[in-house]
Amino acid sequence: MENELTVVLEQLTRLVRQLATAGELSMSALMLLGRLEREGPQRLTELAVGEGVSQPGMTQLVGRLERDGWVRRTTSTGDRRGVLVEVTPAGRELVGVRRNQRAEALNHLLSTLHPEDQAAIGRALPALTRLIEARTSVTTPRSTTHV
Repeated sequence: MENELTVVLEQLTRLVRQLATAGELSMSALMLLGRLEREGPQRLTELAVGEGVSQPGMTQLVGRLERDGWVRRTTSTGDRRGVLVEVTPAGRELVGVRRNQRAEALNHLLSTLHPEDQAAIGRALPALTRLIEARTSVTTPRSTTHV
């Protein structure tokens, strides 16, 4: 089952990536914007670790997003030396537009399925959510190669 689940999740991830096109940003940039929108301002080091990239790579990505107006750097209130990265209103709007595009496209695809399949997907959502949440409490080996 694990191999089948992996293959299905890879294909589903590819499908979801293709469903929204607003903003023409890389997937790394979009994932970062989504993270900041959900979790709030964070330090560069936290972002790099959370996204599994090097700190210099994250610094470059944040720099590009900052130049384009999607994020901004602010001083941490608790530590004036610390810099936080936060999503701007424009970045938040872009995340919302892309999320709406994906939801609309997924709803259309779901409507083409048999009602039993739609119900099965709905029943699986809580378990999939717990799977995602388990990632934060369990350390798993990270591959150094990306497929």
